[in-house]
Amino acid sequence: MTIITRESRRKSLSKPRLEKAPEHVAIIMDGNGRWARQRGLPRSAGHRQGTEN
Repeated sequence: MTIITRESRRKSLSKPRLEKAPEHVAIIMDGNGRWARQRGLPRSAGHRQGTEN
């Protein structure tokens, strides 16, 4: 059982602090080209399939 205090609830519902927001986001396409090559498909087909999972 979790005990939620007023303070912890207030913090969880507050808006995120913008100065702590990330400045960039990276997308790593790991293994999609290899997956496609093993199936005789173009690399782009692997990237497309990767977006489905």
